[in-house]
Amino acid sequence: MRAPLAMVASTMQIQLNGESYELPEGVSVADLLLRLELTGRRLAVEVNRDIVSRSQHATTILAEGDQVEIVHAIGGG
Repeated sequence: MRAPLAMVASTMQIQLNGESYELPEGVSVADLLLRLELTGRRLAVEVNRDIVSRSQHATTILAEGDQVEIVHAIGGG
């Protein structure tokens, strides 16, 4: 009798602020921000040179090779 196959999470590589970063497949922008402990902060997120609005963070799923830039908003005058 064969033993059941173990579930192995597939991973992917993205570019995060110019550095290679490994994530499980199916991760959203919101998931990435949670992993980076950036949830709730004032920042801008860009995926493949397109700005991702805060309202789209949970529904924007990252893919292998995506280029993600996260910039912290700094107030001033």
